[in-house]
Amino acid sequence: MDFETRAIHEGQEPDPATGAVIVPIYQTSTYVQEAVGEHKGYDYSRVANPTRTALQLCLASLEGAEHGIAFSSGIGATTTLMHLLNPGDRTVLIADVYGGVYRMTSQVYEPKGYLFDYVPADEFGNLREHLDERTRMVWIETPSNPMLNIVDIAAAAEAAHEVGAILVVDNTFASPYLQQPLSLGADAVVHSTTKYLGGHSDVVGGFVATNDPTIAERLYFLQKSLGAIPGPFDSWLVLRGIKTLAVRMRKHCENAHAIAAYLDRHPLVERVLYPGLPTHPGHQIAARQMRDFGGMISILVGSEEEAVEMVGRTKLFQLAESLGGVESLIEHPARMTHASTAEAPFAAPRNLIRLSVGIESAEDLIEDLELALVLSTAAAGA
Repeated sequence: MDFETRAIHEGQEPDPATGAVIVPIYQTSTYVQEAVGEHKGYDYSRVANPTRTALQLCLASLEGAEHGIAFSSGIGATTTLMHLLNPGDRTVLIADVYGGVYRMTSQVYEPKGYLFDYVPADEFGNLREHLDERTRMVWIETPSNPMLNIVDIAAAAEAAHEVGAILVVDNTFASPYLQQPLSLGADAVVHSTTKYLGGHSDVVGGFVATNDPTIAERLYFLQKSLGAIPGPFDSWLVLRGIKTLAVRMRKHCENAHAIAAYLDRHPLVERVLYPGLPTHPGHQIAARQMRDFGGMISILVGSEEEAVEMVGRTKLFQLAESLGGVESLIEHPARMTHASTAEAPFAAPRNLIRLSVGIESAEDLIEDLELALVLSTAAAGA
């Protein structure tokens, strides 16, 4: 079946008890057993819940995975993946990693003896030179957050596997509709389902997909043992969002193309970071491994003062953290989502603005940005 069909039907058979078309919210903590150890597949909802099972089956299918494990947040999924490692193990990450991941690695796991090194995206062409026998995991985002860098997934997987490491790809910015890293050699794919998968800014969740049975077995155990699980209602909300993922992503991409082209011509914008632009250094790789280029754009303006002024002056682009919802959002990474990396050598430029392009009218969004650019530049220069 095609992607759109699986998004609506995979793991979502009509309810056998009532015939309900939509998977019910199984809002229960426990399940009656017919005898000791004899039950209908469920005994306690931290271990398994039918609504969560439906979500896991559907999302695994969309990622082309044999196994899918849902979590309470993207960071919950990331934390669980880190438990595949031991103190002394080394992980190599893309340098412009999400600020929450950097906060976790640098402030939680490094003090416990885990090793982390951060490689700039433009050095991933020589990734093998950055890996050694201690390396157990390579962690990439592509497109990355917030610099929209692109990494060749197949090449990264080959380099990681040469030293016996696994490749984890954060696929949040692309979504499985635009990119399927497992088919390119990745060992695990992680998502913040809060973003494009949920799609409506009304739920927090995370997910990991894998085709490796050993990784899957360990992650199922850790899901149960660490307890970072989504509740049934959260699972249901993400499952509902997935049904429209394909149509939403097409509109996100269409709008982003139009806005990136407009911003690329704008005299008040120093640089546009969007892999859909032919001038983007990762454009050719993105065109090869993605269906389209996504709904995220970052721009550089004249100064930090102009950036702060601008994000406070848009109306349709609402000033807020997060991304991937139907509504457009704008933020200043250096002071917001990536504040934890502000002192790092790979910190986001302080004149960087990140746009999450929604599915409103592209013309209205462009008008909103035009007015904000003009007003912010005037205010900063006053």
